[in-house]
Amino acid sequence: MPALEVLAIQRISADEAAMIKAVDASIKLTDAGGWFDGEIRETWPAFTSDRYLAPDANGSGCREERDRLLAEAEVVLGGWPFPLDLRARAPQLKWLHQRPAGASNLLRGDLWGSDVVVTTSRGSGNTLAMAEYALAGIMYFAKGLPQAAVDRDAGRFSHRAYRPLSLQGKTVCVVGAGGIGQDVGRLCAAVGMRVVGTRRTPGDGGSLPEGFALVGGPADLDHLLGEADFVVICCQWTPETNHLFDANRLALMKPDSVLVNVARGEIIEETALAAALQRGHLRGVALDVYDGEFETAPMAALWSDTRVLITPHISGMSDQNRHGAVELFCKNLSAYIAGQPLVNVIDWARGY
Repeated sequence: MPALEVLAIQRISADEAAMIKAVDASIKLTDAGGWFDGEIRETWPAFTSDRYLAPDANGSGCREERDRLLAEAEVVLGGWPFPLDLRARAPQLKWLHQRPAGASNLLRGDLWGSDVVVTTSRGSGNTLAMAEYALAGIMYFAKGLPQAAVDRDAGRFSHRAYRPLSLQGKTVCVVGAGGIGQDVGRLCAAVGMRVVGTRRTPGDGGSLPEGFALVGGPADLDHLLGEADFVVICCQWTPETNHLFDANRLALMKPDSVLVNVARGEIIEETALAAALQRGHLRGVALDVYDGEFETAPMAALWSDTRVLITPHISGMSDQNRHGAVELFCKNLSAYIAGQPLVNVIDWARGY
């Protein structure tokens, strides 16, 4: 059997490399993690490079060497950010697996809509850490903790400003009850909350995910928002979910409700969100993502508001690495060699 050229363009550990090689004797793995960092600095916004690359990371090899690696590759294991012209430089490429879960990460480059099969790590990320972040965001505003910073800056306490809520019996709506959303629902149910949610395909009446009282489809979202004390966005960013939370949908939320977003910033229309906050419509907003986060700082009107908690896409980080991207890649690699269907193939028309 001829060698299967597998190219890793994101850094992998020695254990991960061994895991990949162990899939089949035909695999020829080339670890080029970090080799393209210089190109990324030249082609991506400076904000992106400063955020995702080490300060002294400028790539390895010359352009001709990197071109040769891409030209020989049949399978690529990638990450974020990535070479924007990857498809044009990899004529033999048949399949790329990206370690992140979100398909929208690839919108900027020339892979989107191409003939290359692309799979994601959807459902295999640090979903529990993200769910813990969502619960922390809920508690942060439920207990009125933003007021503590206000009191510290003022040098005096305003006891009546805290207005703490009990989570017991409150309703949380999980928008996108997939891998992340199901962990959110399970944790919220464990602290006594009623959990409802939506997903693109809610199922055929089978068993509900653990902790959920109801899972509806997209058409049920507006009704569920009116019931929810807390709303957690976990869905994929697609043409259908772009600005899903616009002025009309934000108005459907309870006036004292809390919105948490651990998905993609573009799902919320931020000008509408700022307007809703200005008129005092929401109790608080926790954003681990924001519109344009890979290129610029957050909208000033949101970042300066004490009712808004913004973090730099860190909800999936923790001291325990439960990311299963390479494990999923290896399962797909076995299937690829055997000529069987792959898991998590992006449907370009659907958007994930």
